[in-house]
Amino acid sequence: MSSASFGRTVEDRLREEYFDLLPDIRRSVAELEAEVRYCLMPVSLALARHERLVVASRVKECESALEALRRRQEGAVFDPGRPELYSLANLNDLAGVRVVAFPRNRCLEADLALRGWLPPSWVPDPVPGFAEADEPLALKYHGFCRVSGKIRAEVQIVPMLTALFWEIEHSALYKPSPILKGVASNPQMQQRTQEVLQALKAFEEEFANLIGPGSQ
Repeated sequence: MSSASFGRTVEDRLREEYFDLLPDIRRSVAELEAEVRYCLMPVSLALARHERLVVASRVKECESALEALRRRQEGAVFDPGRPELYSLANLNDLAGVRVVAFPRNRCLEADLALRGWLPPSWVPDPVPGFAEADEPLALKYHGFCRVSGKIRAEVQIVPMLTALFWEIEHSALYKPSPILKGVASNPQMQQRTQEVLQALKAFEEEFANLIGPGSQ
């Protein structure tokens, strides 16, 4: 008998699951942030005055998790007759830590340091570039923390200028008011987004070329 028979929707069931998982999510975030900060300490201590390395953690909110799972389904809808198909524990980023760095070469150093620490079971999942030959826009890894085998956590390593743009883009295009629905999928807007990200990358590369190695 489906949950709908008792007046409970798939969304109701998933919200209940979220709050059951919340203690594990919080423990995973706390562990992961502490481990990442410790691992990146040598990189942080070597920063020049103009360089930045920021570590931030976040617990995915209930409704954001629900929508992320919904977007994975065919037609972006849940089947109300088969609630057993859906679990928020299938998401890879209920707990997350993001490392942002400027300039771009510090991202590579952070990635090297973290890959030396991450357990072998963690899965790389980079954000691809616009063309097959492009380097990833960001680096990501997900897996289980020691404190919980119930939920996966995610580490992201993102160039700082890209991360700042994504914050604006996500707020404006992916959590919009109804009048902006469909803007993110507009081909012209996708082209402009690509141009912005390419321009930010070019800025960072030119900046690094001009200051040269060892500039303070």
